[in-house]
Amino acid sequence: MNEIAITFLLLGLLIAMLAAGVWVAFALVITGMAAMAVLSNAPIGPVLATTIWGHSHSWALAALPMFILMGEILLRSRLSDDMFTGLAPWVGRLPGRLLHVNIFGCAIFAAVSGSSAATAATIGKMSVPELTQRGYPESLVIGTLAGSATLGLLIPPSIILIVYGVATEQSIARLFIAGVIPGAMLVIFFAAYVAFVSIIKPDTIPVESDSYTFLQRIRAARRLIPIFLLIAGVIGSIYLGIASPTDAAAVGVVFSLILAWASGSLSIQMLKESLLGATVTSCMIAFILVGAAFLSVSMGFTGIPRNLAAWIGSFDLSTYALLAALTVFFILLGCFLDGISVVVLTTSIIMPMVEQSGIDPLWFGIYLVIVVEMSQITPPVGFNLFVIQGLTGIDILRIAKSALPFFLLLLVAVIVIVVFPSVVTFLPEAMTNN
Repeated sequence: MNEIAITFLLLGLLIAMLAAGVWVAFALVITGMAAMAVLSNAPIGPVLATTIWGHSHSWALAALPMFILMGEILLRSRLSDDMFTGLAPWVGRLPGRLLHVNIFGCAIFAAVSGSSAATAATIGKMSVPELTQRGYPESLVIGTLAGSATLGLLIPPSIILIVYGVATEQSIARLFIAGVIPGAMLVIFFAAYVAFVSIIKPDTIPVESDSYTFLQRIRAARRLIPIFLLIAGVIGSIYLGIASPTDAAAVGVVFSLILAWASGSLSIQMLKESLLGATVTSCMIAFILVGAAFLSVSMGFTGIPRNLAAWIGSFDLSTYALLAALTVFFILLGCFLDGISVVVLTTSIIMPMVEQSGIDPLWFGIYLVIVVEMSQITPPVGFNLFVIQGLTGIDILRIAKSALPFFLLLLVAVIVIVVFPSVVTFLPEAMTNN
């Protein structure tokens, strides 16, 4: 039996274990052990032990639990109230009116949380009841929230970009900077879609009776000042080279505690819940990363990635054809796995063929995150869909239908960065040149 056939058998084993409910980390380790047992004479036990030890202490990875803790603290603060109060006076006259609160609110919170699910929960708990009460159509309320919350994966400090950076040994700071322009582009796409729908179907958007003077808007915007300072402190320090992502994450935790204290939401109970939530999430991600590291090492011993890359290369696919095939593959995989699992499952096998095709690994990281964003709003395992279902009680298929236009806009974004890769690479190159 040749190695390509064995590869597909191992993939089948992995999928079968995941379908049976085996933890992702265990499934990865078992698959790696099976691959080494069949295709390599290397000692499995020592390789497993040294891999776990070697990948358990990474300074870059230390940023992960701190960014998660920052998001958990902000999730339990009164940030959603401040977001709505600060943004509503400024977007009330735009086509689509207060629906833009979901879009811009998610973009702002994404810049401090790094989590798609936390973004959906924080913005949704305030905006969904408020917009529904004001008479905005359910499909647009839910759709804008589901689609815009995916920005939590792309706009720095993105947790999934940290995972990708650690797994592929890419600079996390450069990945963060690379995500800025694509993130801003998606905000523009989402806002333009809402404006377009409101123009062609004006009767669906209720008329807002509230009117604000410019001074009143400025006063309302003061509620947003702390969060903008937090964004500037975390992302600005990374961009300017003042701090590493790990240092900036530590500063972010301190600032988020100050922000929660200033808003009156900081308490011992809230701090305990934030620490517990961050610990659970961090351990889950770290466990998956260790499993993925062992799978990656075991693949190196077996030679499967090299042979698979050569096999794919034998088809003489163009770069565009390869990316089209990978996009379909990642979307299908994302229908059944969360985004972080998709990244750690595939990088060890996909990266050799990506690099062989001459694709920039930095660019590929942003491409991969946008495709994973699409999987966050696709059933049956779209995490954003479950979060919004928990907030609203609406059937998950109705939520997915409402999110479909935003899924298509994410697909347009993928096409844009494929055709114009400088959308991703411009800022990192500018940072390097400076």
